[in-house]
Amino acid sequence: MGLGNLYRRRIRVFTMAVVVYLDYKGVQQREKWVSKSKQTALWEKAHERNAKRILKLIIEMEGLWVKLGQYMSTRADVLPAAYINNLKQLQDSLPPRPLEEVYGTIQKELGKSMDELFSDFVNEPLATASIAQVHRATLLNGQEVVVKVQHDGIKTVILEDLKNAKAIVDWIAWAEPQYNFNPMIDEWCKEAPKELDFNLEAENTRTVAKNLGCRNLHDGNSNPNRVDVLIPDVIQATEKILVLEYMDGIRLNDLESLQAYGVNKQKIVEEITRAYAHQIYVDGFFNGDPHPGNFLVSKESPHRPVLLDFGLTKKLSSTIKQALAKMFLSSVEGDHVALLSAFSEMGLKLRLDIPEQAMEVTAIFFRATTPARESIESLKSLEDQRTKNMKVIQEKMNLDKKEMKRFNPVDAFPGDIVIFGRVLNLLRGLSATMGVHIVYMDIMRPFAESVLSGRGPSVNDRWIFDSPVHSGVEAKLRQLLIELANIDKILGIQVCAYKDGEVIIDTAAGVLGKYDPRPVKPDSLFPVFSVTKGITAGMVHWLVDNGKLNLEENVANIWPSFRSSGKEVIKVHHVLNHTSGLHNAMAGTSQENPFLMLDWDECLNQICISVPETEPGKVQMYHYLSFGWLCGGIIEHASGKKFQEILEESIVRPLQIEGELYIGIPPGVESRLAALTVDTDDLSKITATSSRSELPSTFQPQQIAQMATTLPPLFNTLNVRRAIIPAANGHLSARALARYYAALADGGKIPPPHSSSSKPILGSHPHIPKLTSKKAPKKRKCLGRGVATLPAINRSYEKVSSKEESEVTEGRSNIIDSSSSDDVGSSNVESSNPRTHVPGKVYRNPRIIDEFLGTGEYENLTLSNGGFGLGFKRFSSKDGSTIAFGHSGMGGSTGFCDVTNRFSIAVTLNKMSFGGVTGKIVQLVCSELNIPVPDDFLRYAADHTGDANPGRPMIN
Repeated sequence: MGLGNLYRRRIRVFTMAVVVYLDYKGVQQREKWVSKSKQTALWEKAHERNAKRILKLIIEMEGLWVKLGQYMSTRADVLPAAYINNLKQLQDSLPPRPLEEVYGTIQKELGKSMDELFSDFVNEPLATASIAQVHRATLLNGQEVVVKVQHDGIKTVILEDLKNAKAIVDWIAWAEPQYNFNPMIDEWCKEAPKELDFNLEAENTRTVAKNLGCRNLHDGNSNPNRVDVLIPDVIQATEKILVLEYMDGIRLNDLESLQAYGVNKQKIVEEITRAYAHQIYVDGFFNGDPHPGNFLVSKESPHRPVLLDFGLTKKLSSTIKQALAKMFLSSVEGDHVALLSAFSEMGLKLRLDIPEQAMEVTAIFFRATTPARESIESLKSLEDQRTKNMKVIQEKMNLDKKEMKRFNPVDAFPGDIVIFGRVLNLLRGLSATMGVHIVYMDIMRPFAESVLSGRGPSVNDRWIFDSPVHSGVEAKLRQLLIELANIDKILGIQVCAYKDGEVIIDTAAGVLGKYDPRPVKPDSLFPVFSVTKGITAGMVHWLVDNGKLNLEENVANIWPSFRSSGKEVIKVHHVLNHTSGLHNAMAGTSQENPFLMLDWDECLNQICISVPETEPGKVQMYHYLSFGWLCGGIIEHASGKKFQEILEESIVRPLQIEGELYIGIPPGVESRLAALTVDTDDLSKITATSSRSELPSTFQPQQIAQMATTLPPLFNTLNVRRAIIPAANGHLSARALARYYAALADGGKIPPPHSSSSKPILGSHPHIPKLTSKKAPKKRKCLGRGVATLPAINRSYEKVSSKEESEVTEGRSNIIDSSSSDDVGSSNVESSNPRTHVPGKVYRNPRIIDEFLGTGEYENLTLSNGGFGLGFKRFSSKDGSTIAFGHSGMGGSTGFCDVTNRFSIAVTLNKMSFGGVTGKIVQLVCSELNIPVPDDFLRYAADHTGDANPGRPMIN
């Protein structure tokens, strides 16, 4: 093709674009002068007129533009009917090439005359498409075949058109950066030339047929992911000729014939969708061109889809295949964390933190199809959503209109998913054209799940993270974990234990989630629910230890707005001992609106207006939800600081566990988050459990079972994970939690540095959250009885800029060291506190253990024989004596310490059970160390099934 022809093609394309544009602008002007009843007809005529113009141009230009027209012809969910009706001619009926050209190509490629090849050759083509045309023929041996013959000179045309398209896209990206389609055109330029070699198409056809098992449909294989489709056999192939088995079928766009043969259109399109789900998610090798012209329906009953034309076929790496499966399943589940990690794995990078908008956009890919007649409403809804999302982005980035116009939220777009997106759009258009309703989430889910299944130790020799074994008990523990995983009781887990201040166990195993096959590592972050209460309680004790709080002080003196409805007599120790009488506070409100938990100020307000159900100090009832907000309000009002600041100051920095213990995660740690799922066997057992008198009326087994079902999808969303929920939203590693309890077991003494053999080293994460507040809070005088108010505070983490993060990291050694907890507070606090600081300790009180347990001189602050001390669950031995304290959480995660034996252990897991797995682990470790097993864990059976006694599941 000479330069003259090249320029003429460009001029024709741009001229047509201008003509169509000006035509529609003219219709917009004329619309203002006609009645509403005539406006529809005006637009329909314009659509018909311009559709014919574009069809004429495409037929004249051929090449790449035919492919574009074929794609447009399938989008009945997007384009007006006039375009669909005109452009669908491109699917299989372009003007045929001269027979002389066809014969010449066949004879040149196959090296024989027509008579030497065929006993019969039908001159009229079955179909003529952009690259080739197909003729029916009979071989000399009598076999019926079709012969696909490439158009002469089409290779040059296609390659030149790709250059033209690339030039246009480059210009658009320069002029309108938010419409940068370069990743799409780059992928197209890479893949489209492959269609020009029919040897590749022949191999692709054989591969897909083998993957789908098309010749062995009735061999007794009952695999639910089998697909019932046909693919013709390859007889012979060269670069420009492809000879295939002839299959007599009905074109998908021949709706009248489909009806006449009694074809179930719904079933056909569903089976085609299943075939593509298998190709994409199971095989990682799929046909990238599913327009209606590439399908037939067999005439014989049962009618089955026939898949044709495998020229444009995409091969996916194992990583991309898994990422696409994870993207699909996370969008179905609403799991922001898995979605963002899927983006990261496939190389999709966003310029800003917009998880909710990313979820909405992804869900659009997999939404159920819309019939063509409803397409206008569907498009309007999508456009409204896009406008909303762009507004959110504009506000987040603080951009003006001009800047917003040039802003592209996508930083990097992987070419591997371009063809994937095209396939989904073509399938959507196919459904709209056929007038059927396809629910992608139902059809594709089993195939996507199969990609991420089989991650247990029996098939994964790296199921246990590669870290050194610290002791003989750890070796035995790892064997137990493998046994429990092989019976599907473990998905992902961490176990860490200290004995006499030294790490004796530090094991991570399994995967981060049901739909996240990445391995659990020592620094993975697990949501632990009520385990968080033990940390929040430790923060309250730290304020007491630093003279900013008194256990016998009335909460209303610290928190003035708390003083109402009989709560003025509630003391700090009542809150810690679960005897404030507010055990059901917030239960009704949170059930009506679970997202209320995300609003810190409103939750504190709900606590302030709540009414005690029992006299404070008289009845101990587990404050399953209210405990955190009660403690959180006390912490902020007593300290004059934000909750997260006290967490960092009192626990995280002294223990050197930065980056591995959060209550409400900051941006930047999403890649380390484990996702929750439920052990359905355990769930079925708890529903039959009888009521428990020591639990609040709103936290009985039936309610617990319901919570266990609803909590995983709720707490897998990023907006919930980022909220400060001090009773239930801890995200931490087992090694951070075990270190915390190792310090508590030793009276607050900070253990030696964690094992350096653990990778990454504990506390080595450079991410330090930047906390922001609207204005500096007022300081509250030590132990004063006057009114202290805390100004409104924005309870959220902000993403630290690279410069700020660098400055924070460089200055990290100057922030605080493990022995500087006495730096908190003013000098008058120091002088009013008789305790002297002990270097290397979190707490100064020499009787801090008694304070935690509510024993000794603190015994009068707790109920005798109560299950709780001051903020911690008392764990008793078989003979009834108190031997340990800590806190477990719904789902099985736990952390506790045995003071007598200087022992601490933490278990974090993401497959929520009701204590069976945790009980087995604690039994094994304690037994091996000759330490008494706490009764809470001793009640589990001696076998390795991990089954809990349904009469008393471990839930707190």
